[in-house]
Amino acid sequence: QVQPVESGGGLVQAGGSLRLSCAASGRTFSSYAMGWFRQAPGKEREFVAAIRRSAGATYYADSVKGRFTISRDNVKNTVYLQMNSLKPEDTAVYYCAAKMRGLTSGFDVRSNYDDWGQGTQVTVSS
Repeated sequence: QVQPVESGGGLVQAGGSLRLSCAASGRTFSSYAMGWFRQAPGKEREFVAAIRRSAGATYYADSVKGRFTISRDNVKNTVYLQMNSLKPEDTAVYYCAAKMRGLTSGFDVRSNYDDWGQGTQVTVSS
């Protein structure tokens, strides 16, 4: 029902910033919980951040707290991930995920999400 499309990835120096965007088609975007996951070569896909559909509550992995901010614009049907103070260990393919009808728990669980984007590469040089 929704097709997330990520953009905004690229190469950045350590300490720099990037803003990822996830455009999600669908007339009921505001009813979706949205999440960001990432996967580095040779590692499992890990949770990064999520945002609830209505209340706007956000959730973050410990590794990115204080540096990353997830937000959404329901008019543009877009979710963002503002990444500041980037570190080389942030290098990964970043995926956007959507859960129809929202979530109240399990925001960090891959199988809870219905639709996934193809990912966008983020590379942080030291």
